[in-house]
Parts: sequence; structure tokens; C-alpha cells
Amino acid sequence: MMKLALVATMLVAAAYAQLPQQPIPILRLESQIQPDGKFQYLYETGNGIQAQAVGDQKPAGRDGPIQSVQGQYAFTADDGTPVQISYIADENGYQPQGAILPTPPPIPEAILRSLEFIARNAPQK
Repeated sequence: MMKLALVATMLVAAAYAQLPQQPIPILRLESQIQPDGKFQYLYETGNGIQAQAVGDQKPAGRDGPIQSVQGQYAFTADDGTPVQISYIADENGYQPQGAILPTPPPIPEAILRSLEFIARNAPQK
């Protein structure tokens, strides 16, 4: 039982040692919000995190106005890799782009040929 308590104490101490010891400062912060739904913001923190976004409302669709946001954010991953993501979020959902994001494998040649065949031989209306 004593060994378990000692191991638990060591784990808690190790986890606490990895927590930031001081607050991370906000180096830059700008934010504008308009009554018509438009907005923009940007911020930068002392540990290298950066983000910015611009939002607007597109003309009303069936369900009312559509909020559209374009932005990007950047940070350094735990392994030192710089990460930068740009995105659009609108009626089509969240659409991120960035070198670190996984990509789907290429479509196999046989599937491509099948799709081309189907397109060429689709029934005529």
C-alpha cells in the first residue's frame, strides 16, 4: 500500500511540474463586433499562439441569414512542429486546411475507371 501511495504522489508531482508556472500573457488582442452580425478578432499570446477570424452574414437562405467565418490559427505542437490551420466555416460546415491535417488516400485506378464508365453510360432522361 505504501508503494502505491508513493507512486501516486510521484505521478501527481510529475503532472504538476508540467503545468505552466506563470500565466501566459496576451500580447495582442483586437475585437470588433457589429450589430449586423459582422465581426473580426485577432490575438497573440506569449507562448506563440496566434489566431484571427472575420465573420459576416450571407444573404438569407431558407432558414434565415447564414453566418460565414474565415480565419486561421497557429501554434507550436509539443514536439516542436509549427502548426498553421486556415479555415472557412459556413453553410457547408467547417472546412480546415493545413499541412498537418491528414489527407485521404488516392482513389484506386479501378474505382476511377468505374466512375468514368458510369458517367459515360448514365441513362438519358
